[in-house]
Amino acid sequence: MSRSSSAIILLSASTSAKPLLNLNLNLNPLIIDINIILSSKMNMRRRRNSVAVSGLQLQQLGVAGMGVVGAAPTQSQSQSQSDSHIVVHDDLDALLRILPCDLRDNLLNEPKIAQLLEVILDLGCYPEARYLDEFRRHYLRNTKVSMKELEHAQNAVGEFGGDNRAGIEGTLHRISAIRSTKGMIVGLTCRVGRAVSGHVDMIYDLLQYGKSILFVGKPGVGKTTVMREIARVLADEFHKRVVIVDTSNEIGGDGNIPHSAIGGARRMQVPDSSMQHAVMIEAVENHMPEVIMVDEIGTEAEAHACRSIAERGVMLIGTAHGQRLENIIKNPILSDLVGGVETVTLGDGEARTRNSQKIVLERQAPPAFHFLIEMRDRHYWVTHQTQKSVDILLRGKNPQVEVRKRNEKFKVVIEKSKAYDKCDP
Repeated sequence: MSRSSSAIILLSASTSAKPLLNLNLNLNPLIIDINIILSSKMNMRRRRNSVAVSGLQLQQLGVAGMGVVGAAPTQSQSQSQSDSHIVVHDDLDALLRILPCDLRDNLLNEPKIAQLLEVILDLGCYPEARYLDEFRRHYLRNTKVSMKELEHAQNAVGEFGGDNRAGIEGTLHRISAIRSTKGMIVGLTCRVGRAVSGHVDMIYDLLQYGKSILFVGKPGVGKTTVMREIARVLADEFHKRVVIVDTSNEIGGDGNIPHSAIGGARRMQVPDSSMQHAVMIEAVENHMPEVIMVDEIGTEAEAHACRSIAERGVMLIGTAHGQRLENIIKNPILSDLVGGVETVTLGDGEARTRNSQKIVLERQAPPAFHFLIEMRDRHYWVTHQTQKSVDILLRGKNPQVEVRKRNEKFKVVIEKSKAYDKCDP
């Protein structure tokens, strides 16, 4: 029986480019041999490091143990079912170019560069790097950020939108600005955008139903990454007409040409975040989509737009602010997504039958989303049939849910009919 092994290849935006990182993993222990090849604009510098990471760290990257469409199988893959071949599109060199040269060099010498989450540049403060699931501060040098350095980064990025976000054309990176009371940029959050293939196998079976799905979860858990891959799968494998309403260019990346990670899905950009609901309706009326995808549903108008789209029979894939289903039910702005809540006065007989008070809360209408998935972490998802779960929760009871998670071999395991209050990653 063959030993479990994996291979991870990090590619640049161009499919013809050579891998930026070639990680050969031997899982006993996990020793990664890293070859970093930078572009000619960065003097074609070549570095070689050897670092050890845990299986947990691979899960945090969101790439462990997941198959990729278009990746050629290795010899070991044909010998063992636990083998994997992962492709991660990571245009990290494009992000590093906007940073001061010394910070760029420091990051390139960092063994954990593959886990880089974001770089923080605040005027008058030490520049800081943040890594996946690490909470201590990593300062990149002992001198503080100057206004000149912020201006250089701002010029390299270009114009910021009304939401103080910008991107780097052709990539998934996001640059967010902090402004002074006079409108001057005094801080930048440079977040790494990665297109990670493999998340969709957690819910591939649900996509076949053609029902709407809402994702909730804390920031950074991977909701947008999942949305991006679902768009590609629905467009390229299910051959659906998919339109992405991309308010901050987080799903399709910056620039007029969307990132290849969304496959054949179409992308409609939104000039201002306050117009997201209008663009959602415009997409349905003008472009005949079978699927609408929208990230960060957060206003009453957007919730009403979702209901309107659902009533037209269009499949919706979305994310919303909140960590649990209860957060959405109790949020008067977003409760429409799960059917809304109204106060009902029961008759004496009905109250006795239910063993409840006469005044109760009930679901007002059919939910806009058939399924709601709580992403507790990157590899532990709690799946609700929205209508059933909402009705049971409003009666003060615990619904039965489906838990989707990865085991120690990173295979997807589905636990059916699990008590909601017993779900814990």
